[in-house]
Amino acid sequence: MKEFFWIIFVYTSCIGVMNECSGQSLYYGADMSYVNEMESCGVVYTDNMIAKDPYALFNEYGGNLVRLRLWHTPSWYDDLNDGQRYSDLKDVKKAIQRAKAQGLNVLLDFHLSDNWADPSKQLVPAAWLPIVDNTNVLKDSLYNYVHSTLTALSNENLLPEMVQIGNETNKGILLSPEDNNAWTLDWTRNAILFNSAIQAINDINIAQGADIQKVLHLADPANAEWLIDGFVDNGVTDFDIIGMSYYWAWHLPTSISETGEIIETLKELYPEKEVLIVETGYIWTTASNDEANNIISSTHPDYHPASPVNQRDWLIDLMQEVIQSDGIGVIYWEPFWVSSPCNTQWGQGSHQEHATFFDFENNVLVPGGIEWMSYDYDVSTQVNETDKKHEVQILSNSVLGEIIVKQRSIPLQKYQVSIADVTGKSVMNSEFNTAVITLSLEELPAGIYIVSVLLNNRAIKSKKLIFHHK
Repeated sequence: MKEFFWIIFVYTSCIGVMNECSGQSLYYGADMSYVNEMESCGVVYTDNMIAKDPYALFNEYGGNLVRLRLWHTPSWYDDLNDGQRYSDLKDVKKAIQRAKAQGLNVLLDFHLSDNWADPSKQLVPAAWLPIVDNTNVLKDSLYNYVHSTLTALSNENLLPEMVQIGNETNKGILLSPEDNNAWTLDWTRNAILFNSAIQAINDINIAQGADIQKVLHLADPANAEWLIDGFVDNGVTDFDIIGMSYYWAWHLPTSISETGEIIETLKELYPEKEVLIVETGYIWTTASNDEANNIISSTHPDYHPASPVNQRDWLIDLMQEVIQSDGIGVIYWEPFWVSSPCNTQWGQGSHQEHATFFDFENNVLVPGGIEWMSYDYDVSTQVNETDKKHEVQILSNSVLGEIIVKQRSIPLQKYQVSIADVTGKSVMNSEFNTAVITLSLEELPAGIYIVSVLLNNRAIKSKKLIFHHK
């Protein structure tokens, strides 16, 4: 029987423009990939009931970074609505032009698929399916695709400031249908492919005198440490930004403060990398405005019930935590994906209208979530560089049901690992003086457990986990 678990960490003034805080610009972002499609479907966005260009509106409320997805060949659009394709290169060019006209930065998200890519779905584009098992040929196709796409953008002065290699790539990229149906994380293959895409970006930077930042994107903060360790340990090191998706609805019970702890840990382990929340979302209502099922429903107890004010406050608190933890910003996913008469692959309308920044008449909600970008954040609180935790990591592999403990101490120390149930009763103990120890949880019953690492019988780091049988 396969098992999985969630990890909860329990470690015992900038306003919405490009700000230099602790030497790093802060990003207030939104994924605006749906805007062109929504306008083609008849949507008019308004602010105080006055029609506004959505990119100008985003800029006016303090936004400075637009994220745009790019699909390889989204031919499935041919059977929807008027048959026009979106999030292909032609549509992305139009969106980047609109963003740059407002002076906005752009993060281009290569999905590396013809359709949605996420932690459970990483299907290779149909054009590359014949070579999916030939990694050396596939890496060349990937290089040429990334390089030619960026060259085409450069020729029209549309190069993005950031490029994201894949979308929520927890299980790898460019998988065959057979591999996609299972847990496939082949680090040797993964490293070859990611490094090929990175090389394409580097070559564009050299040829065009550009400085495109390279982003790796992972879903779920609780899994970020072991995944980034996997990249680095396997030779994928030439990237600039660790990007994470963090949604309360999908990544609960990881809290905002626990996400901050994860960012701090990543910054401590990889001080040369930046950390950016590239996707988040929070609902302002539980109501629906169309026939499409909504994909988010949960609210955090501290930001309940769903309301525009609670949506705003959740985002403000998340951004404040990111700043305090030395992250560089937050990108909200699809705040412009409102209802329209058009159809998605699954229904008429939007699957996210209850989590946008607009009411059901497409008018900006004020007070509401859009105000998070213009909030006066406290940037005086920074990570205390002298208060470093011991160089020990507790990593979770939520697919294989393992706890991995690493130490980076020189010389190596003798640590104890203790796992206790919710009553405090010890269920597993071990000692190690090696760089890595892996503990299997397969024999434990479902429940809540505390994993602690001790040095000289004193706990120096702990995590709480919820272990579920699947």
